[in-house]
Amino acid sequence: MSAVVKDLPAHHGHEPSYELQLRNNRLALWLFCFSEIFLFGALLSSRFYLWGNTRPDLDQTLGLITTSVLLLSSFFMARAETAIGHDDRPVFMRSLLLTAGLGILFLVGVVGLEWGGHLRPDDGVYGAIFFGMTGVHALHVLSGVILILIAWNNGRRGHYSAGRHWGVEACAIYWHYVDVVWVFFYPALYLIGTVADI
Repeated sequence: MSAVVKDLPAHHGHEPSYELQLRNNRLALWLFCFSEIFLFGALLSSRFYLWGNTRPDLDQTLGLITTSVLLLSSFFMARAETAIGHDDRPVFMRSLLLTAGLGILFLVGVVGLEWGGHLRPDDGVYGAIFFGMTGVHALHVLSGVILILIAWNNGRRGHYSAGRHWGVEACAIYWHYVDVVWVFFYPALYLIGTVADI
């Protein structure tokens, strides 16, 4: 055992460079996003397997509005990341708050209004799939909003700069990823198939 310990390199208190940490952080985040594909892919596959070419009667206007709100939030997230990259702190801070606000508005639309509609979780495969897909996605949106608000608070305290803003970049990657997932979920839930009698 002592021979193994002697062979380990001594770090002498040296931290890895910021560039190395950034590269490792990006790799870890993208691996996490890749692993999430299996979760979202399983939900999407279940939808097509169990619903076939049918779907429940959902509020089309509400679906379009919530989708538009989420896509608009991606614009403001990208704007926030670009702004901090140019040390434009006021635009950065406003854009983060707008992104979080639009994320909350999306949750109000899907969870608050759509979940209060005529479809119930116990409505067979339609209820199970709809509430499963929207619930898992809403959980990701909620966690994204929390991360964005943490980034906003860190930014308010002066923790980011043009050269060092990994926390903002990580939020942006995660937020855009969650939005892209909804781009697949929205047509699968609201547009594809004929309306079934439940």
